[in-house]
Amino acid sequence: MRVGVFPAVLFTLILLPGVALSQHAGKGKRGPDSRPTSSLSQDERQRLRQDVDSARGNYQRRDPRRPGPMPPEEREKLRRDVQDANRDIRKR
Repeated sequence: MRVGVFPAVLFTLILLPGVALSQHAGKGKRGPDSRPTSSLSQDERQRLRQDVDSARGNYQRRDPRRPGPMPPEEREKLRRDVQDANRDIRKR
């Protein structure tokens, strides 16, 4: 039994570095440098945004900054809506 364990351990030790080195190094790279460059000009991008917004029914682009704090009534309604939706998902 001892003879069969040593070759298995040796075989594993030989293969592990090969598996680790075969991993793609840049696969998990994130951030602004990893984005593909866009072939759209600034005007084309703006027109595309407007088209998408009008298709969604958002005719005026809202201020991208975060709005002020939500009133307590709205927060409570949102919380109840989320809980109801979660209950509906669990029933399915």
